[in-house]
Amino acid sequence: MLSHVIIESLEQAVNKVCQSFGTKLPDSVQVRIEQPASMEHGDYATNIAMQLAKVLRKAPIEIAGLIQQELHQHEPFLELIASVEVAAPGFLNLRIRWEAWAGQRFELPAAPDEKIVIEHTSINPNKSAHIGHLRNSCIGDTLVRLMRRLGYEVEVHNYIDDLGNQLADTVVGLLHTPLTQEHARFGDYCWDVYSATNRAYTQDPSLVQHRTEVLHALEEGHQNLAWIGLLVAERIVKEHLEEMKQFGIEYDLLVWESSIVREGFWDYAFELLKNTPLFQQETEGRLAGCWVLKQSGGEDAAGNPEAEHSMDKVLVRSNGILTYTAKDIAYHLWKYGVLAKDFAYKKFTEHVWTTSADGEQQPFGKASMVINVIDYRQQYPQAMVKQALESLGFVKEAEKLRHVSYGVVSLSPSAAADLGIDTSDGKASYAMSGRQGIGIKITELIDQVEKVIEETRSDKNGLSSREIAIASIRYYLLRFALQTEVVFDLKQATEISGNTGVYLLYSYARALSVLNKAKASGVEPVRPVHFPAMEKAEHALLRHISTWQDTLVTAGRELSPSAICNFTYELCSWFNNFYSACPILKAEEEVLQFRVWLTSVFKETLGDALDVLGLPTPSRM
Repeated sequence: MLSHVIIESLEQAVNKVCQSFGTKLPDSVQVRIEQPASMEHGDYATNIAMQLAKVLRKAPIEIAGLIQQELHQHEPFLELIASVEVAAPGFLNLRIRWEAWAGQRFELPAAPDEKIVIEHTSINPNKSAHIGHLRNSCIGDTLVRLMRRLGYEVEVHNYIDDLGNQLADTVVGLLHTPLTQEHARFGDYCWDVYSATNRAYTQDPSLVQHRTEVLHALEEGHQNLAWIGLLVAERIVKEHLEEMKQFGIEYDLLVWESSIVREGFWDYAFELLKNTPLFQQETEGRLAGCWVLKQSGGEDAAGNPEAEHSMDKVLVRSNGILTYTAKDIAYHLWKYGVLAKDFAYKKFTEHVWTTSADGEQQPFGKASMVINVIDYRQQYPQAMVKQALESLGFVKEAEKLRHVSYGVVSLSPSAAADLGIDTSDGKASYAMSGRQGIGIKITELIDQVEKVIEETRSDKNGLSSREIAIASIRYYLLRFALQTEVVFDLKQATEISGNTGVYLLYSYARALSVLNKAKASGVEPVRPVHFPAMEKAEHALLRHISTWQDTLVTAGRELSPSAICNFTYELCSWFNNFYSACPILKAEEEVLQFRVWLTSVFKETLGDALDVLGLPTPSRM
């Protein structure tokens, strides 16, 4: 990476300056570089001299001058850096020798020999998926692509909660809540059954007892209710996989919650936890009979022991039913390969495996790192899983457990009104609710966006309107910072200008068109030996391209898909600015060769970014 080469040279120079003062660079002081907002201040800059002022007891401007002198003695550095300038009050501004940069092959840092398990999607298998579920899947799939691009071995899990209340509600509804409506898919039918059942609970409280019976039956298995639950769950999971595949989202393994319980994984985890002082069965009070994972402190962070998320987390209820967190703890012990027990596996589809009571052995699990993509509301249960790992002595594994938390998707007032929600209270957003049947199903969303794009596009060649719609939706859900609540608005999602998926695809198609026309006239995108004096737009584009590897590494470290989106949007903006300001195919010969080469470097970089984001690379729009 370019930045690593620069930082290594700077560190050598800084260490020599420190040694000349009889000291060394403190561990607390790190040499960092950044791209100044204005190109007048160089391609990269560092404030290391100002950080050293107190250490060396010299003026920053003087320290910067000494570092500059050391850098001027470092020949490999000067092959890549055209100039090192000192600027008040003590900055060092560096200008890249771009011909040298273009001639070097910079590599990403080698990824550790680690296997990462990324769990995402994990939708309750009781009804069709909605746009909120899709945000989870798009984030998770982009992290899979990102970590693979960085060189990691990645295994993708989709956890199927086939023992939970939601599936039980749908089963109760199928048996006790008649519904006669036309539906194209089973999941859509169950969407309406689920909401109708939750309404029926308030009218007929006796139905709640049926849910308890179904929950017990699902957990025990091997009876009528359990088989009905399995048939419902499997049918809906297949529909979910079909929906996600349209977005390029795929999985390696489906892990069924029922497998964890029925194959004895929780029993193993239970025995391990019983040997720790933090796992106890309560004998009195409101949690009497429950097995809880206790924390030190006695009260929750708010000082309220009665809070929903109290400091003592129930893992087994007094009636013997396991909580979601209990099964999740067992699942994570298996993920890390520390449970001394494994599943059997079968093919669920051609490319997706599933846990099974019988089947064959496969090398799943045994992760070095686990990344869970779950919304911010699951922060507490995720913390409890980490605490359980720590209490069992698996400290390293707990440290390598990453929760990618994100804000939920809600509806804009106009989107809510379209669904029949009363928006007279004037709220800025409205929550979706599966229990109330309020939400935008993924299939309906694709159809709506496809219709808008089909009506507004003039050129119907190239990508289909449906492919463009899917790319637009995916990018729309990725470009927001993780913690941001996405307020979905159909008009905003289908815009074709600005920071949108359509804009990125259009930019790629434009660059490819330029390269095809250049090739037809005999100009190949070969790197020129000598660069002409660059226009500002050319320099800005090249400067931004050079940060791609840094963006990949930073996004991987921070697990941030939006960082890739920000880079890619800015990249396309700089290219379209270059395209407008600098005639490419009509330029003089030397300039023509350079601009065609620069266009090809842009196309390759954008293509790499689009692949990480899970977006297509169209030949025309």
